[in-house]
Amino acid sequence: MPRVRRCALSLHPCRSLLKHWSEHVKPVVGMGAAAWRLNPLDLRPLRLASSAQRPISLTCCSPDSAPRYERLGECRLRVCVLEVGFAYLMTPPITAEDIAARQRIRRGLHRRLPILTWLPLYKRARLRPDIVAGVVVAALAIPQSLGYASIAGVPVQVGLYAVPIALLAYAALGTSPQLIVGPVSTVSVLSASLVASLHPVGVAQAVAYTSAIALAAGVILILAGLLRVGWVAEFLNKPIVTGFVFGLTILVIIGELPNLLGIPVTPGDVLHRISVLVRNINQIDLLTATVGVSALAVLFIGQRLLPRMPWALVVLILGLAASHWLELAAHGVAVVGHVPKGLPTPSVPLVPPSRLVDIVFAGAAIAFVGLAEGLSAGRLYAAKGHYRLDTDQELIAVGGANIGSGLFGGLGVAGSLSKTAAVDRAGGGSQVSGLSAAAIAILAILLVAPALSALPKAVLSAIVINAVWGLMDLAAIHRYMKVRKNDGITALVAAGGVLIAGPMLGLLLAIGQALLGMVYRSSRVDVEVLGKIPGEKAAWGGVRQHPDRITIPGILVLRVDVSLFWVNAAEVQEAILQAVDAAPDTKALILDLGATDQLETTSADMLSELRDQLAERNLDLYLVRVRWPVRTVLARTGFRAQLGEDHLWHNVAQGIREARREHGIERPGQAEPEPIVEEAAEEIVAASTPEDMPDSEAPRRLR
Repeated sequence: MPRVRRCALSLHPCRSLLKHWSEHVKPVVGMGAAAWRLNPLDLRPLRLASSAQRPISLTCCSPDSAPRYERLGECRLRVCVLEVGFAYLMTPPITAEDIAARQRIRRGLHRRLPILTWLPLYKRARLRPDIVAGVVVAALAIPQSLGYASIAGVPVQVGLYAVPIALLAYAALGTSPQLIVGPVSTVSVLSASLVASLHPVGVAQAVAYTSAIALAAGVILILAGLLRVGWVAEFLNKPIVTGFVFGLTILVIIGELPNLLGIPVTPGDVLHRISVLVRNINQIDLLTATVGVSALAVLFIGQRLLPRMPWALVVLILGLAASHWLELAAHGVAVVGHVPKGLPTPSVPLVPPSRLVDIVFAGAAIAFVGLAEGLSAGRLYAAKGHYRLDTDQELIAVGGANIGSGLFGGLGVAGSLSKTAAVDRAGGGSQVSGLSAAAIAILAILLVAPALSALPKAVLSAIVINAVWGLMDLAAIHRYMKVRKNDGITALVAAGGVLIAGPMLGLLLAIGQALLGMVYRSSRVDVEVLGKIPGEKAAWGGVRQHPDRITIPGILVLRVDVSLFWVNAAEVQEAILQAVDAAPDTKALILDLGATDQLETTSADMLSELRDQLAERNLDLYLVRVRWPVRTVLARTGFRAQLGEDHLWHNVAQGIREARREHGIERPGQAEPEPIVEEAAEEIVAASTPEDMPDSEAPRRLR
């Protein structure tokens, strides 16, 4: 950087202090005192904490720019009581690389914090319906969170703490403008089961385990989102989720009946609870049962008559009023008990080191189940509203909500279908609804939380039962049975597994059954003989149900109707050999692999072995409609070179034409003219590489 003449700047102290700081300033060292790099087009004076009395040294990128500063003259500047020296270094111009780097950072921030994208574009006309939707959500979420905390086996405030934190975190990180994240029944039941399996000592340790599981779930979800493994949630298909939720709902209802009716029941599995309920039916507390059944009746009848009314909030208020006026606690009705006022200080829940592994596995289960439920709700309303969800960012968003909930002493959270539906019905179209609901929830925690101490547990159980009742979807299970029996069996296995083995083992059992079914279906292969469809240009189809389709004497065309992979490779090989042996006059086999989009070593080796077996029978093998990933694997294994490029073709017609030419097979003397050599676009596998493009002068052979 060239040195230029010395010159000085005369600046008014007040003006210099009122100037904006330059965004391009960076500290450097020079002239025995601190100096700054300043934008050359924006000489905004900066105050230096230095007592040095020196003339100003001006250094710039180009000597040509020096004369414009000479006319400023020479002086000193006094700021307060210090004589301050200035030294300016001119910044180099911003390069294209700098701009690209800033754009990448901006895109990254906007992707990881979607609120930076939608909030500046928010239209004030949407404010009223969004706030109304937020009020509706708060009216649902606050009483339900109390019930879900009861389901999870922890004090009611644990559910309350999760509501605002989850809403705020998802509003900042989520990609759905309508999805509401908070405590949900499935996660609460699963959390209760997992915490019970850890055998906590006292309520405080149960709360610590619950929050630690939520924290672990959040960390796992964020890692999954960053690693882009959101596809894992697809293993929980609709039949699994329907059956799993059905079983959980039954567990919840059975677990709430003792509080609803005032029957003493000792802890145990579902069969134990049912047997104790039946044996102790004569010990029903009439006043408790009256309160609980009345609350349940108001909820169900009210929702039938006025479905838009927040009946859970109405019942909550009525229950509190009745408890105060009638002094229900003094007459033996169990109440919630002490509920502290205000939000807790964020902290990491303390758990014994010996339980950390169990906490991580429990967190993974919560993450897996919550993700399946949340994505189902998010995708449903994304399709309805014609917007797109970023699955990996959704993992990060729900993970952030779980981490926030865990740090504030809350329970695990997930996307809620019922509350999202409430937002949609109320006209909410952005996460301002969630922010509004969070603000209302914070006010409730700060102002009215202690008043919940007198709430009868029977009322809370009625709210819980009403909230989960609609999750028992018998119609869906009946539909699965009607459409495809295996789907119905999967749903029943999930429900039965939850009831018999518990939520976690039941879920794993259902997933395992579904995966085994998928592998079994993939192993059941169908290799069918193809013939040309009369009256259509180069169209080929199976002859099993259509004997009128034209086959070629001496050439056998077979299609593997499933994707070829290591599970079904041996069966495909056996089916092909059986078809070949059933056609003794065959000279060439045309094998259509259009259904196979990937290939691995076992299947490639099977094709090589098949070629050798066909050669022993004096048959020539041609592969048609071979996709690019499959051809790549065949080339790496050496099979493509062994087979020869003149035995790989884009469509059936080309393969048959080459086989006829090589083996001197005459065209059949049938009324259908030129049935083989016609080519049609639908036979050609679309490829993304230039070498797959057809040659205008030659047949489209695979290169």
